[in-house]
Order: sequence, then C-alpha cells, then structure tokens
Amino acid sequence: MPSIEMIPINKTLIGEEEIRAALSVLRSGKLTDKSGSGTNVVQFERVFSKYIGTKYAVAVNSGTAALHAALLAVGVGKDDEVIVPSFTFVATAEAVALTGARPVFADINPQTYCIDPEEVEAAITSRTRAIIPVHLYGLMSDMDKITKIARDHSIVVIEDAAQAHGAEFHGSKAGKLGDMSCFSFYGSKNMTTGEGGIVTTDNSEFADAVRSIRNHGEAEEYQSIMIGHNYRMSELAAAIGLPQLLKLPKFLEARRRNAGALFNMLEDISELQLPVVPEGFGHAWYVFTVRMKGANAAKRNNVVKRIRERFVDAKIYYPKPIHLFSYYRDRFGSTKLPKTETTTKQVFSLPVHPSLRENEINRIVNVVKNAFQSE
Repeated sequence: MPSIEMIPINKTLIGEEEIRAALSVLRSGKLTDKSGSGTNVVQFERVFSKYIGTKYAVAVNSGTAALHAALLAVGVGKDDEVIVPSFTFVATAEAVALTGARPVFADINPQTYCIDPEEVEAAITSRTRAIIPVHLYGLMSDMDKITKIARDHSIVVIEDAAQAHGAEFHGSKAGKLGDMSCFSFYGSKNMTTGEGGIVTTDNSEFADAVRSIRNHGEAEEYQSIMIGHNYRMSELAAAIGLPQLLKLPKFLEARRRNAGALFNMLEDISELQLPVVPEGFGHAWYVFTVRMKGANAAKRNNVVKRIRERFVDAKIYYPKPIHLFSYYRDRFGSTKLPKTETTTKQVFSLPVHPSLRENEINRIVNVVKNAFQSE
C-alpha cells in the first residue's frame, strides 16, 4: 500500500530554466563578484526594480541582510528607536538590534495581522528614526496611514516585504511605497534564489549606501568609507532569481486560485476566522492563515497536531511574539501587546503554494474539517 506524503506548507518550484541558468554560471567559473555587481546580479536588480516600479534595487544575500543594510543606510544606530511589530519573524527586530538601536514593539490589527497605524503613532518618541511595517503572510500593511504618520514626524519607512512578493496596495506593489523596502528570496518564499534578498528604493543616496554596505563599506576596492558587511549576492543566486521572477505572476495566479478554493470550502467551519483582505489590497498568499475564534494555545495546538498527523503540514506563524523572547525583554524592557499576544495563541497556517493540485486542496479541507469534528 503506498504511503501518504505530507503536503508541505511551502514548496520550492525549480524548473529547467533555473537549472540551465545555474549551469551556465557554474560553467563560466564566475560564481561571484568582488564588488557584488556581477553580470547576473546587475541584470536581476534591473529586472526586479522594473517589476516593483522603483528606480533602484540592490541585491544582497538574505532578507535579514537587506533589513540591516537598509537601517545602516539611513544612519540608524545607538540611542535610536525603530518601531516594529512583535508578531513577525525575529529578523525584523533582530536587524534593528544589530545596529545598536532599540526595537519598539507596536501592536497589530487583529483582522489583518499587520502593524496597527494608531499603535505606531502612539509609540513615536523624539528618538524614533524609522518604522518597519511587515507585510505579513502576503498582505500589505496600511501604507497610506503609515507613510502619512512618517511624513508628519520626519521618520523613514522601511517595508519588510519578505513574505509579500507581488502583493499590492491600491495598485502599487509591495516594495514601492516605503523609503526603502526589503525582500527575502529564501527557498520557501513566493520566488527564490535559494538564499538572498534585495533592497528597493527611489532614493539614489540610499541605494549607493546599501551597495557600499553590502561590500564592507567600500567606495572603491580596499577603500572602506563606512561600516559594512559581506552581504553580496552570488552570481549563482541571481541567475536562479531571473527565471523565478519571470514565473512569479503565474505563481501568484495559482496562489490566488488556491486561496479562493480554500475560502469557499472552509467558510462553513464556524470556529474559524478566515483571512481578511481589505478593499484595495492585493494579497500575495505566502500562506493561508486562519484563526480559531476564542481558542487558547493548547486547543489550537491540538488541532494543528491532528492536521499534521493526517499529513497536511499546518504551521504556527508565530507561536511566541518577539517582545516575549528573553533576549528582547531583558535588553529592551517588557511591554504589553494584548492583540498580538492573543493572536499568537489562535492562528495557524495552511498550504496555498502553486504546486497544489485539486485533490490536494480537497484533502487539506477534509483534514481540517475532521480535525475540528474531533475537537
């Protein structure tokens, strides 16, 4: 009897185009470039900036590197504060801490799971240098409100778009509306370079600074003018990224189709709050995140356990908010974020990736329904 395979939460889709591109780089022997500006990297930057609609894109070797370099590029450092959500992957706050600045955690909108603009405004002090709204699960933050707050207080906005390739806000793509924006190309993302990241911006000074920072702060070879790091993207990664980017619209089309099917088939589970997509927002569906109404963590965890036992890779993003991590609590002080803390006990995510077949979507739905019937 054939064994049942787990339906993964995410699946990297690599085709012949990516394989040929990688082989071409390998055969050339030019796997990287000392300045980080090899032929494939430059081409990838040009095509990506055109896709987003920005003047510049600077490729780096991870989404975390993109965030750290962007913060350094605007001069964030010791005694500064940067407002971030706590309901996100740790890299958002980690990049702030790496600069020597203090991450200030703001609560979320419990419908969208993105940072609440009102909470952002309440957190601003004389030391606030930047806001990092995270476009979580593929849904953009309310960028109109956030950018207005930033302008009113002369604060920089750095979009964390690591999960939002192709997401839109009133016709503008994620990566277009901040002073700078940061993407990840980790293997699970909507498109990938294996490992990698990129910073997009319309500001030439910011772009030049990130280019220098990614290469040890050099202005020219062996002439460092600022603190930097080795954040260069390899030629191999960029070569993979080019065909991935060309496929991204079809990937997004499939994600949206799969999300629509899950909406239609899960809406009769009264215990679940399905994802909310406000008018004017285009969701990129990194994952399909549902919420168990009124549940505690133990009840939610039991449901997730039953789903996984039936070979559907449900995941909890994120089981513990960053402000409750001992490192951040001990160094930056305790804070209360009631909407965030409740949300972490109730949400879980389901697969929605492009390779899902109709029978797999049906299986996901049946498994979820059975998990609740067993409750």
